[in-house]
Amino acid sequence: MGKYAQIVIGPAGCGKSTYCHTLYEHCLAIKRSVHCVNLDPAAEAFQYPVSFDIRDLVSLEDVVEELGLGPNGGLLYCMEYLEDNLHDWLGEQLESYGDDDYLVFDCPGQIELYNHLSVFRSFVDFLKNDGWNVCVVYCLDAHFITDIAKFMAGALQALAAMVKLELPHVNVLTKVDLLEDKRHLDDFLFPDSALLLPQLAASTGPRFRALNKAMGQLLEEFSLVSFMPLDITDEDSIADILGQIDIAIQYGEDAEPRIREDEYDPERDGDGDGGDGGDDI
Repeated sequence: MGKYAQIVIGPAGCGKSTYCHTLYEHCLAIKRSVHCVNLDPAAEAFQYPVSFDIRDLVSLEDVVEELGLGPNGGLLYCMEYLEDNLHDWLGEQLESYGDDDYLVFDCPGQIELYNHLSVFRSFVDFLKNDGWNVCVVYCLDAHFITDIAKFMAGALQALAAMVKLELPHVNVLTKVDLLEDKRHLDDFLFPDSALLLPQLAASTGPRFRALNKAMGQLLEEFSLVSFMPLDITDEDSIADILGQIDIAIQYGEDAEPRIREDEYDPERDGDGDGGDGGDDI
């Protein structure tokens, strides 16, 4: 038994909420309970039911109106306010969840929140101290692969989040179903600097050669960044991603196998005594 959580992060517009919706619909279809949580104080509408919402604590609209901040400054204020209220507000929300509960946190898109600030590290530490098995799901738009420079930047952002948060981490290449040309998709699922650097050099020019080489070496030395493709039109796609996350957080490993009463048939053992099928002595 355990408590499990996904923290879904990534750049703005990369498909985090669509991923959460797709995951929720998949779990609904396989009769598996999952609870979606909104941690974006600027969110307006959802395709999935929200179990609890940061906007009940603080909303970007109220902060901008009352403090006169811009949208980015207001978002930073909201997340720092959440950090200050983790024990009171978040702790109270989590009290209603226990063993075998599975939460999916849909997070805001500004990368500085998890690359430069302490709020998400404080958040994941709070969850871990409360007994939650946590996995980070980093979403990156598949259209980044059409521009090698953008893809390298996205891969480095994913690596930075992995190093910063120090959690089991699954990187997801979203919107694969919208790609017109998927012939070279596999080249980006397991980035190989020897393959990607010549493309990067051709698109950025010779003056960036040393920088390109350093970025390629960084990804190569850590050897941590790989991606799983998400095609929301393919049920197997989300099932594969969920299976990988389940392995990362050891979901269900300590569950005892159970036989439903309507599935049990004493005649199956051959002698009708409910035994193991062996000969009677």
